[in-house]
Amino acid sequence: MTADRPLVLIEPGAHRLGGHHPRTLAALAAARPGSVVIAPYGAADPGPLRQAGARLITGARGPATAVLLAAAQWATAVSAAGQRLFASRRWPLALRRAPHQVTLIARCLTEAACLRTARRLVREPGAVVVLSASEALHGAAALLGGQPHLRFIHEAITTEDALVRLLGRLARRGERRVIALYPTEDVRDQFTDAFPGMDGKARAFAVDDGNRLTEAERDGARTAFGIPADAAAVCLVGGWWPYKDIATIDAALARLTTPLHLVVTGTPLDEETLARWHQLPQIRLHTVPGPVGEQALRLVYAAADAALVTRRPGVGKESGLVMDAARLGVPLLVSDHDPALTSRLAGQPWARLFPAGDPGAIAAILDHLPAEPPERPGPGAPAAVGMATAAEQAAFLTTTYTRLTEELR
Repeated sequence: MTADRPLVLIEPGAHRLGGHHPRTLAALAAARPGSVVIAPYGAADPGPLRQAGARLITGARGPATAVLLAAAQWATAVSAAGQRLFASRRWPLALRRAPHQVTLIARCLTEAACLRTARRLVREPGAVVVLSASEALHGAAALLGGQPHLRFIHEAITTEDALVRLLGRLARRGERRVIALYPTEDVRDQFTDAFPGMDGKARAFAVDDGNRLTEAERDGARTAFGIPADAAAVCLVGGWWPYKDIATIDAALARLTTPLHLVVTGTPLDEETLARWHQLPQIRLHTVPGPVGEQALRLVYAAADAALVTRRPGVGKESGLVMDAARLGVPLLVSDHDPALTSRLAGQPWARLFPAGDPGAIAAILDHLPAEPPERPGPGAPAAVGMATAAEQAAFLTTTYTRLTEELR
């Protein structure tokens, strides 16, 4: 029975704390006892994996894997040096992009090393999945790793330039050994034209572990931050990346006419902006230095009446913040940056939508929050945003992987 076989879960970034990827990794491992987790550079928080009974594999297994991993580390060092060297805009664009192309090669080599480890350690896996896969060199990873697999591609950070495109074409036949999983249809559409020969499906990455916030957690979080029970509080979670519209939040907070507690966590943050928020008359600012683990993240969400999510128009990648709010039971204040997400949230009593880039709309919602608090999401909220349970996701991965391997016979 394929359902009895272990999942092989590859997470190249498990050594970095923060984000919803570590929690998804642990939830999938718990859903399929005996899973093998391959984290080549270690795990920042191995505790949940141990509690799930997963077998954690770090470093290299076998000489070929050691060579690939060493080459990946060398390429990563070259990329980092190049990014420092060519950081100035006085350099031609091709030179500024070159280090990021080396990063794509490094990520491919790391994935290949992990896939070889999977092939060496697990003879009949239920599924082999790269949870945070590179956006390039998919076929090369499969050929070098010698292992068919599924790969979650979360976004297109760096496109392929001439050299990487050439390497990709040379390994194009390896793409038939891969099924790409995209967390949203928008991300899938971005990759369809670039990789027409690779099978792909849109499938939400985040999973519901059923571990909603309790009233005791909410009371404890309010006490920890010193937020009165009758005060309005909103959380702003995650690093301030370019696709997040912090400027609009900045303008909105300056317009507030009623007091608001704002709990901020993430990395990177802009210290000048935080200092300005400290001076605003209506804002009581609480900051939790990031990156943070799951328990600290739950504390932040538990202290809030709602989570504030703002992105620039057209951003269609999966929002871990939206998924976290739905699974934990935290109301949402969210911009209408993504039509697909907006259609899912429209009419939900626990979500309030506002026009992306409109500080006046945000200020109006925040000013009315004490008098008109939104409902808390019920148990059906995760499904409303397209999230499966961990058990359902494990079953989907197994079925999809089985189809892939049968087609290759």
